[in-house]
Amino acid sequence: MNKVILMGRLTRDPETRYTQTNNTLVSSFSLAVNRRFVRQGEERQADFINIVAWSKLGEFCSKYFKKGQQVGIIGRIQTRTWDDDQGTKHYVTEVVAEEAYFADSKRDGETSGSSFENTFGNTAPGSMGADFEVSSNDDLPF
Repeated sequence: MNKVILMGRLTRDPETRYTQTNNTLVSSFSLAVNRRFVRQGEERQADFINIVAWSKLGEFCSKYFKKGQQVGIIGRIQTRTWDDDQGTKHYVTEVVAEEAYFADSKRDGETSGSSFENTFGNTAPGSMGADFEVSSNDDLPF
């Protein structure tokens, strides 16, 4: 099983491009994910994880995610290699996003009538299932 769940802050705005072969949108960004434990007398450390999101999810990430924002990503680890113009082989390990969520707390100044997505997170269309719909905050079980 290859499943990754991450929560961290974007280190930069997502970078969007299109593939040469079939013009598919791909968005890439990096998450700073804090390590769970801190050694006494040391600062908290973070790992910087490269994320790639394709098609509709990539479009969502490029449109709504910004540097410094806390987000949650569910996906899978992928490794790939390529040769550059000088013939040097490059290796990269990255997370291919399958779901993306807002993870920041509700900001001051937002109205109390804000939507479920603004309060508890949002995903790419269909990632929670087509049956999932909340018409008002009164429908929430908590």
